[in-house]
Amino acid sequence: MADSTPAIELRHTTKRFGDTVALDDVSMVIEPGEFFCLLGPSGCGKTTTLNLIGGFIPMSSGELLIEGRTVTDLPPHKRNVNTVFQNYALFPHMTVAQNVAFGLRMERLPSAEVTRRTGEYLDLVGLAGLSRRLPSEMSGGQQQRVALARALAKRPAVLLLDEPLGALDLKLRKAMQTELSRIHRQVGTTFVFVTHDQDEALSMATRIAIMSGGQVSQVGTPREVYDRPVNRFVADFVGETNFLPGTVSTEGGRQMVVLSGGGRVAAPSGAPEGSATLMVRPESLTLRSSQEPAADACLAGRIVNVAFLGNHTRITVTTSAGDIVAIRPHGTNARPAHPIQELGEEVCVWWPADDAAIIAD
Repeated sequence: MADSTPAIELRHTTKRFGDTVALDDVSMVIEPGEFFCLLGPSGCGKTTTLNLIGGFIPMSSGELLIEGRTVTDLPPHKRNVNTVFQNYALFPHMTVAQNVAFGLRMERLPSAEVTRRTGEYLDLVGLAGLSRRLPSEMSGGQQQRVALARALAKRPAVLLLDEPLGALDLKLRKAMQTELSRIHRQVGTTFVFVTHDQDEALSMATRIAIMSGGQVSQVGTPREVYDRPVNRFVADFVGETNFLPGTVSTEGGRQMVVLSGGGRVAAPSGAPEGSATLMVRPESLTLRSSQEPAADACLAGRIVNVAFLGNHTRITVTTSAGDIVAIRPHGTNARPAHPIQELGEEVCVWWPADDAAIIAD
């Protein structure tokens, strides 16, 4: 039977800095082997959470367990965790191999074991041939790999990563996201990754905790938090979203949403009756010519902006319910019967009812 002990468990954790509550009664369970992302805007409490797990700051109240062991009052070096910071924190006077070996030597491992592990983890991150270089002779991406190898070589139960890709340019950042995912799958260590970049979290995480105001708004898989956000904050923070206020009612045995600004659209399955905010993602929308017969209820509007963005076109339509954004991806075999992209064109906006969701404000 598999071990069911969580890798990390936070129980009613609070952290105050003077009169400021940075973390407010947070409870969270992270399972062994997860790639767990703490995602949210600046000041939401994600880095504070990471620092509490690492033991870099004391908690004001609550309890922290790592692998079932209470470590609330233990210093960092007595916790089975290691950290990769955004600035990498490499020793500039040491070679790559010496940097990776440093923590192992501090643990007084035999020289043969230090050499073996150093080589193993440099190979893991693709730097086996650069062991004699100094950090100043390496690119930012290479330095980050050295920091990863150094942290993993100690074989921690948990690896904490505090926005480690933040200093990299966009192309290198994307490449390192792929590398981090590969390394995680290969080593199986529990990763806890802090980021404010939603695309980064969605592309790498097994689960995501969305944080706001020192609290956890939602925890779920990338698809769960994207497709079924629990409130407006999560829906708005994770991806682009259209919000349409209205009222859910039953008409002729069918649930409809009567939009506040005018118009009727089909309600998602199981929508509760009464006042509601309908959420629908831009990629779920289909634009039809206003001259084209509509098989279902849709929203009339007029195109007011068209932006070509490489792999997709972003189209803004003004309607009685407000401005709505639609995204048309490029490079697919599917082509609309009536291509719509002209400014001023009268259109009908439609989406499958169950691609939308009713959310709490």
